Amino acid sequence: MSTRNIALVISPSRDEAKRAAHELAELLGTQGFQLFTTSDVSITGVANVKVDSLPDIEAAVALGGDGTILRAAEITLSRDIPLLGINLGHVGFMAEVQRPTIAAIGDCIIGRKYVTESRMILKYAVLRNGKEIDSGWALNEVTVERERNTMVELFVEIDSRPLSHWGCDGLICSTPTGSTAYAFSAGGPVLWPEVDALVLLPISAHALFSRPMVVSPKSEILVTIESAEGLLSADALRKLPLREGDQVLITRDSRTIKLSHVSKTLFTDRLVAKFKLPVEGWRSE
Repeated sequence: MSTRNIALVISPSRDEAKRAAHELAELLGTQGFQLFTTSDVSITGVANVKVDSLPDIEAAVALGGDGTILRAAEITLSRDIPLLGINLGHVGFMAEVQRPTIAAIGDCIIGRKYVTESRMILKYAVLRNGKEIDSGWALNEVTVERERNTMVELFVEIDSRPLSHWGCDGLICSTPTGSTAYAFSAGGPVLWPEVDALVLLPISAHALFSRPMVVSPKSEILVTIESAEGLLSADALRKLPLREGDQVLITRDSRTIKLSHVSKTLFTDRLVAKFKLPVEGWRSE
């Protein structure tokens, strides 16, 4: 029987995440698993490696918050494997609502019993003087924003037609997954993960019209920098300084993230748990 490899992505700032990693490593080690981590932590039975040195793995387990899951997505995307998110902080939108036991997590991994959802991602390309100088992807959002104290001047086109010019703090383009992240904080709508759409949202725009918009996932969004500088940010993990005349083309990526759970949970329940919405007295409770 060939060795089964699992990657653990662990929040180094959360003691509870490190304790959970120790327990999971001990459990899976007895079942013959080889465990690896790209995180800056030391866990008995888990080998520390660089991302580009990871061997073939069958899944990645993120132990932390939604930020840890975003870092784990960098590992799973190119491998097209499950990403099992275990939230060990505040209730997030990408991990389990009810925190599963280590035994339940181990059983899920050993038996490959993942409950998996395919989540849309974005791709972007940065054009300078007509030539592509950078490209990448995002699970939550791509943001073009100010780099310093002064606002950024942006001209936005959708499907090769002009939409608007905004002097603003920035512009967010988010997936349904990202609609509960930065876009939500900036006043955007909540999209259920199954909704096939993008959210486009100016941040603190000096304009008569600056409402959040729900855009077709087939659309091409082109953002031109008309101020001296700006900053591109993808999931707050990949960043690139921008200058006047640069263009950022944002579209849906053909790839998806296999976001996985130990048990099936409805997004409605996730929303209720996150915001402690008043549902007491519901007749089916």
